[in-house]
Amino acid sequence: MSTTLFLSGIAASVGPRPLFSDLDLTLAPGDVVGLVGPNGAGKTTLLRIIAGEHPADAGSIRLAPPEATIGYLRQSPPAPAESIAAYAARRTGVGPAYAAFQDATIAMPDGRPGADDVYAAALERWLALGGADLDVRLAEVIAHLGLDADLDRPLGHLSGGQAARAALATILVTRTDVTLLDEPTNNLDGPGVDALTAYVRSRTSPVLIASHDRAFLDDVATGILELDPVQQTVARYAGGWSAYREAKAIDRGHAAEAHEAYLAQRDALVARARRQSDWAATGRAKAARLGPHQQLAKKFKGDKARRMDQRAARARAAAERIEEVPALRSEWELRYTIASAPPSAEVVLTLDGIVAGAGEFTVGPVSAQVARGDRIALAGPNGTGKTTLLDVLLGRRPPVAGRVSWGTRVSIGVVDQARTVVAGPAALSDTVMALLGTTDPAQTRTLLAKFGLGAEHVARPCDTLSEGERTRAALAVLQGRAVNVLLLDEPTNHLDAPAIGQLEAALGAFPGTVLLVTHDRALADALSPTATWVFTRAGTTAQVSVS
Repeated sequence: MSTTLFLSGIAASVGPRPLFSDLDLTLAPGDVVGLVGPNGAGKTTLLRIIAGEHPADAGSIRLAPPEATIGYLRQSPPAPAESIAAYAARRTGVGPAYAAFQDATIAMPDGRPGADDVYAAALERWLALGGADLDVRLAEVIAHLGLDADLDRPLGHLSGGQAARAALATILVTRTDVTLLDEPTNNLDGPGVDALTAYVRSRTSPVLIASHDRAFLDDVATGILELDPVQQTVARYAGGWSAYREAKAIDRGHAAEAHEAYLAQRDALVARARRQSDWAATGRAKAARLGPHQQLAKKFKGDKARRMDQRAARARAAAERIEEVPALRSEWELRYTIASAPPSAEVVLTLDGIVAGAGEFTVGPVSAQVARGDRIALAGPNGTGKTTLLDVLLGRRPPVAGRVSWGTRVSIGVVDQARTVVAGPAALSDTVMALLGTTDPAQTRTLLAKFGLGAEHVARPCDTLSEGERTRAALAVLQGRAVNVLLLDEPTNHLDAPAIGQLEAALGAFPGTVLLVTHDRALADALSPTATWVFTRAGTTAQVSVS
């Protein structure tokens, strides 16, 4: 089905704060549009509005044809008790479509008017979404992705990497007419991103992708839609990420030039009016000093002063009539540093035959010693046990075998993959104060404000914040509480491009010990690892090569 999505005059806000307004967008067949903007700009809100999950403040959405289907694949993690098959059915729309088909089937024998049409429409929708062979296609995709798990396996029994592959599988089997993807590359390894790239490129129907993955957008996007909350603008650019950045830099240069030209013209007219007013005042003063026998000269000077006043008035009026070209608003910019604690002992961490496990899966044994200042990269495909091992090092799960020994004077900072550091029902400010060990709310709010988390965020429960906002809060904790050891698990997930750049710089400048899991190559390069632990998996076991 050839489908086009039309958005006209869409507006949205969060409480009193506007996100965007007058947003117009046409997504035609073959369009792959990257939706970009800083955290909190409203990208997820826009996707939810299009999917019908959130009301717009204004505007309209239209599909051609009207019966076309929209698939929205969120960035939020799946429910732990949900099976892979149930998760896929829900995310692809097959599950709700099948429920509607069952309801229509039950209603058929009642002979209700229009029951046949409802049944036919429900069946057609279920088939169009790929319901008839979903399990077969899902099994094939899961095998292709190397996910060794049955379809009835609960997602809570999967590792973070395996869950990422399951989420990718649900994208690859989706058969909707319009596809909305929210941060689809989060937690994906290289092969996973390659598979997603191939899928998006193969689509002939419209795709809208909210993403901060610059390389991915360069590979797949035919256009970029930017939400700019600072300038309160919505702009569309042709091409991928690199083309967008170049075009935006040119636009900003033109805007700055136009503002400077406006200021120059206005200031010149104002200066002319001031000079003419001064001349008029000087003329009147000279006329006042003339004697009673110099009436003709006094009149001449007075008339000349009035003409100067009139010219000054015209110049001021001309300055006021010039259409104002406003200056670009100063953009908020994160200035990020990681607070460094006094050095730890020379030996920071010792792993003695550690075997880490999650369900039937185990990784190890691992024996290694981490010295002060070491920068360790944990590398390997999704599902090879990197997060599982970090959980054992942090004491979040007991080792299956072996012993973990931390050195003395160790102060650990954590950004975990699930962002559990800043989570729960408590208010953000209360949670961060507890993590910082302070009772000063003003100091805490000042720190959070530096990370773009203002008055509208600090009183909200942590669980109501977006993934990007929780990630920035976790980074704020690392700036507010000195540490000498960092354990970072996919820290760039959910961060916008400027924040990722700041994190790269901060990580490069941090003098302490670092253990890092990331599929972001730029961040891995910024780490300049002194050693790499390479994870490989065969079946339900994984091995670690320490080098």
